[in-house]
Formats: sequence, structure tokens, C-alpha cells
Amino acid sequence: MSPRPQPGREYVLTLSCPDSAGLVHAVSGFLVRNSGNILESQQFDDRLQGRFFMRVHFDVSDPSTGLEHLRYRFGPVAEAHHISWTLRDASTPTRTLIMVSKFGHCLNDLLFRKRTGALNIEIPAIVSNHRDFESLADTYGVPFHHIPVTRDTKPEAEARLLELVRELDVDLVVLARYMQILSDDLCKQLEGRAINIHHSFLPSFKGARPYEQAYDRGVKLVGATAHYVTPDLDEGQIIEQDVVRVDHSLDPGELVTVGRDVEAQVLAHAVKWHSESRVMVDGNRTVVFR
Repeated sequence: MSPRPQPGREYVLTLSCPDSAGLVHAVSGFLVRNSGNILESQQFDDRLQGRFFMRVHFDVSDPSTGLEHLRYRFGPVAEAHHISWTLRDASTPTRTLIMVSKFGHCLNDLLFRKRTGALNIEIPAIVSNHRDFESLADTYGVPFHHIPVTRDTKPEAEARLLELVRELDVDLVVLARYMQILSDDLCKQLEGRAINIHHSFLPSFKGARPYEQAYDRGVKLVGATAHYVTPDLDEGQIIEQDVVRVDHSLDPGELVTVGRDVEAQVLAHAVKWHSESRVMVDGNRTVVFR
């Protein structure tokens, strides 16, 4: 594992703009003028759309050059090239609220990875419509919020969720097998900062017991998809996918076990890449600088 970024010394700049000559020179020139040294740089030209994407991880040798100073100095560069951009301290953990229902494999995996330092996130709260994982949250010392959801109480439940997002200064909401459909309004308010995970049988096996349906059809691949949450159910921009080959020897329960493993891994990758500013939305697609 690479060493943790140094607070106040390492930064990540991400940008997108219309493609044109001189963009890399403009960014590198900005870094040279501000005592910056590039640690990692990745770029992508979307030739079909004529857009340029870039992620630069750099450090600064001048201790007086801080985040706000860098943002101020990059402003004119961005304006000259019509750049949409973010600049953040690479060491700052992403404040991540996790939502879960009755399947805890993804929640447990994220909590463990956070504790071991594999994810640069802070988890200020776990929200669930059930109490099944309250004791797990207590084990990790994370506040647990039970917010029941019924057809009649859904607006109040979503209002409470948004209240927590604001109160806890949440950067990212992760639906770690949270089995409730979010309203269109909530999806829009969380646009670009909410990630969902689901099995990759959709649209073939919808509804309850998808692994039993998959077993009955003799599937040979079990997969998972992590994507941003949008009002179009399970159709948000895809961040990560993976599959595992299976065969006739696995019964429905064993298929579930395989599916849980791949779901946890795919979601962890998506959360990691988002928290490290490696994911950029490009219309209905994403650019992922892995």
C-alpha cells in the first residue's frame, strides 16, 4: 500500500473542458509557478465528444502555498480554458454515510477496509430502515440511525436523511444494499455523491430471489455493478463492474455467497476511486483514472 498523502503538502486537481491545444502545458505551468511537483498524472481525450479530462496528484515544496492559495491561483487558468475543476487536499478523508437494510456484507466490508486504512474515508453515520446491524455499528464505534420507511412515512424518512447529510457534512452517500427506492427529488439532491451496488443480473432477473432465478436458468457468470444514483432506477453512470465464472455445481445458496463477495469488492473499488477523485462523469458514462 502506498503511503498516506501528507496533509497540507499533497493535492489532487481534476478537470474537464473542451479539448484544445496547450491544456497540459497550462496545468504543468501552473504547478511550476506554485512550487508543485507532479506525483501522478492521468489524462483522457474523449474524441467523440471533444472533451479533455485530467487528474493530477502533486505536492508542493513551499509550506506557505496552501489549498486556498492554489485555488485562487488556478482560477485564471481555468477561466482562460473554460475548465470545470476541483482541487482538494489529498489527505482529507471523504465523509461517507452508509445506508443498509438486511444484507450486511457490503457494510461490513467497508467498515473493515476503513479500519485497516484501505479506504481514506470517515464514516460519521450508518442509516438503516432495520435494526439488524446496530450492534455491528457499535462494534466499530459508528453512530447508528434507525429510520423506518413505509409508503406513508417515506417523505419524512428522506427528509431526515438529508438532515443528517447536512448536519454531518457528508460528502458521499453509499447504498450498501439499501433496499429502498429513493425518490426522484432525493436522487437529484444527491447527484454525483451517492453510489449504489446491485447484482448484474438486471434486467434479466428482477424482483425477489434473483439468485434462485439465476440458478434455474443455469447462469455461468455472477457479477455486480456500482454506479451513481440517478432518478432512472439502476441506470446511473457506471463506476465499476466485475464478474465471476460459476458452473452447474453451485446451488442457489453458493451462488449468493459468490455474489456477495463480488458485490463487496466492486462497491469498495467504487468508493475508493470516488474518494480519491478518480471518477469523473462524462454524460451517461464515467472516466475512471484507476
